Amino acid sequence: MLKVSGHDRMGLTAELTTTLAEFGVILLDMGQSVIHDQVSLGMLLQLPEGADTSGVLKEILFKAHELGIHARLTLVDEAAYTDWVGQQGKDRYVLTLLARRITAQQLVRVSTVVSEQNLNIQDITRLTGRIPLGAPADTGKACIELTLRGQPSSPDELRRAFLDISSQLDIDVAFQQDSVYRRNRRLVCFDMDSTLIETEVIDELARAAGVGDQVAAITERAMAGNLDFQQSFRQRMALLKGLDESVLTDIAANLPVTEGAERLIRTLRAYGFKTAILSGGFTYFGRYLQQKLGIDYVYANELEIVDGRVTGEVSGAIVDGARKAELLRDLAEREGIQLEQTIAVGDGANDLPMLSQAGLGIAFRAKPIVRESARHAISTLGLDAVLYLLGFRDQDIH
Repeated sequence: MLKVSGHDRMGLTAELTTTLAEFGVILLDMGQSVIHDQVSLGMLLQLPEGADTSGVLKEILFKAHELGIHARLTLVDEAAYTDWVGQQGKDRYVLTLLARRITAQQLVRVSTVVSEQNLNIQDITRLTGRIPLGAPADTGKACIELTLRGQPSSPDELRRAFLDISSQLDIDVAFQQDSVYRRNRRLVCFDMDSTLIETEVIDELARAAGVGDQVAAITERAMAGNLDFQQSFRQRMALLKGLDESVLTDIAANLPVTEGAERLIRTLRAYGFKTAILSGGFTYFGRYLQQKLGIDYVYANELEIVDGRVTGEVSGAIVDGARKAELLRDLAEREGIQLEQTIAVGDGANDLPMLSQAGLGIAFRAKPIVRESARHAISTLGLDAVLYLLGFRDQDIH
């Protein structure tokens, strides 16, 4: 095992491997990381039969001294190597940490849980760009990805521990199996209200109708899972009866798009993903966002308007939680993909069915009951943080 560290410079690897090539060395494994201007390089080397081992090692150390770097050589016995080879194919997981800033305190809590669960950290990679000194604490993005080997001793305890860390230390922790599906997602379905946009449209309509407090109270109970969605939806709709149609245009033009949504959709489109809005809100506003963001599909409730006034009813079946899950399955079939290749993002209790159906279900800035029930949650960053859960680096994002 050759371990090299020191000041990084161009041509370092070429010069080292030139020396190795002279002795017919085979590279069994290698890895390199550069932090700031310091390089750390590891190579597992196999010397040819009959090679002068001491001569090879001496030349490597001489070359390292010539390059001004530190080198350390360790002999690896055959049994240790065989055991290492035998670990191939064992379970592999990806742990993604998301925050405005990542601190040592956060990392020690996470890595302690990893160790207690009999998992071993194999690689650590930074996915986000470097944060300038002096940048405001509430801006920027920090994401590191840890590759883990092993099998968690208690998946339920692992999940609870990560939820506790997230709530206590202002960091999102996502734990996924590193399967082929993780690298081949093809369809992303979004809730609209409080997910793609930073408001509940029905609350905006209610304020315009002068019944804002009444509708907001019902909305809150429904999103927290304390009230059946269809029942709450009909109650809220009845309060909107008589609202002038012209109000809808003003509300649509001023919808506050969620932080990172445009960057996310733009990147997904660039890489060939299909996107959909599956909403318990209204198609009028869904279609507006479809045109603004470039979304492929929209399924929501059709607001009934007669003689320029809202009737307090909707046309067709109400899009509730069960319908969202059904639409997710239908779209996957239409696109010819597996459910494991789908992503669903939402914030309310009525999103839980589709979050559980999707290959990757993400509770976004969600109510506690939703955050605790979903497999993954993002609360600290904008919607574009979804890309980091897929392994995107900042330089890959449009």
